[in-house]
Amino acid sequence: MQYDFSSNEYSPEQKAYAARVYNILRETKSETPLAAVVTFGCQQNVSDSQRIRGMLSLMGYEFTEDLSKADFIIFNTCAVREHAEDRVFGNVGAVKKYKRQRKGMIIAVCGCMAQQEHVSRRFKESYPYVDMVFGTGVTHRLPEFVYKKLTGTKRIFENELNNDPVIEGIPVNRDDVFKGFVPVMYGCDNFCTYCIVPYVRGRERSRKPQEIIKEVTDMVNSGYKEIMLLGQNVNSYGKGLDEDINFAKLLRMVNDIPGDFRIRFMTSHPKDCTEELLLAMRDSKKVERHLHLPVQAGSDRILKIMNRRYTAEKYLSLIEKARSLMPDITFTSDIIVGFPGETYEDFKQTIELVKKVRYSSLFTFIYSPRKGTPAAEMPDPVTREEKGRWFSELLAVQDKIQKEKEEENIGKTVRVLCEEYDDGILSGKASNMAQISFAGEKDFIGSFKNVKITSYDHGLKGEITE
Repeated sequence: MQYDFSSNEYSPEQKAYAARVYNILRETKSETPLAAVVTFGCQQNVSDSQRIRGMLSLMGYEFTEDLSKADFIIFNTCAVREHAEDRVFGNVGAVKKYKRQRKGMIIAVCGCMAQQEHVSRRFKESYPYVDMVFGTGVTHRLPEFVYKKLTGTKRIFENELNNDPVIEGIPVNRDDVFKGFVPVMYGCDNFCTYCIVPYVRGRERSRKPQEIIKEVTDMVNSGYKEIMLLGQNVNSYGKGLDEDINFAKLLRMVNDIPGDFRIRFMTSHPKDCTEELLLAMRDSKKVERHLHLPVQAGSDRILKIMNRRYTAEKYLSLIEKARSLMPDITFTSDIIVGFPGETYEDFKQTIELVKKVRYSSLFTFIYSPRKGTPAAEMPDPVTREEKGRWFSELLAVQDKIQKEKEEENIGKTVRVLCEEYDDGILSGKASNMAQISFAGEKDFIGSFKNVKITSYDHGLKGEITE
């Protein structure tokens, strides 16, 4: 059977490669070829993997989670922390046995790790059974790489990173049927001293607003109930575009799309979080009352070394402004413990900031040096054990606050998107990101229900009210 590519908007060159791969696979395989996409890292990586799955679908692959049965295994990698990289090397090592057992299997590594020259070199020298390694800048060329591999090229290594406009029209094969990611921009210009992202994802590039609106509209018309707008720094959206557009304006445009759905977004950089954006959140009824605003540290001295370009006072003023406009808003954040040169006195300032803001939840990490970043070369005299004690202290403070914040919800009636079902119990998130469990029917999955929160017992419990 010949696949029809005529209605797809993807690049003509890559579309042609996909058609050739499709025909080769149909001629050489007696069964439908299977692919496995293994994703590490953030929501942006998940979104990238959905586009990788889209391209693989064009080439005629179907999907499996059983790596031993796959004809093509691709690892989409994260480089933000050392632990994530170690997991990737371990997982890639574990599939070597499958390649010996399954003739013609292709193994690929892509994403942020693969963008780094020293990582690509390690795969080239120490993992001879890995067929292709390519970075974030050339992901759209996957059909070309697969075609070259199937027609005789032994191994492929590509990690060119450019700042060309965003390539549109890549097909998307989403995991969910009612929640979906929509990237609005890629890359980062901030160069925080601990962060590898600008080096592996390039400079900031925004998608045209009409492309975003079209994608969201199509999703809503297909029944999606939650849209997550993504970017390394969504507050920088619009930079480099000819249109008079920024993220606040885009948020209002997405809010105006007809349909019953809700809007979330991440990540917001505090230095670019404006009153205009907060007003857009307040005025846009579909935008949820939650803001992920990474602070990283509460010490001005450490924030300066991190190159965050705001102070703790400036950050707290943003929190106060948001709460004055939206009293029901909740906040989450990222915090790094034990940044090079951080003292216990610096750390205590982070604890005080956490107590003032009272986050609904935190993503906390002990500092992990990233090769190629300025922080990796800084003196770091505090032991891992000492940082671990600080980390435990932070968790104890946040756990107490989080429990108190959860209990404040008791008695409220909130609108919840039903996301999971297990033996008569539904669970989902309210607008403020509160996770609630309640009795209900499996058919409710993917729909909104009004839920009265009745109790807290290792999580919020409630009951549907109509």
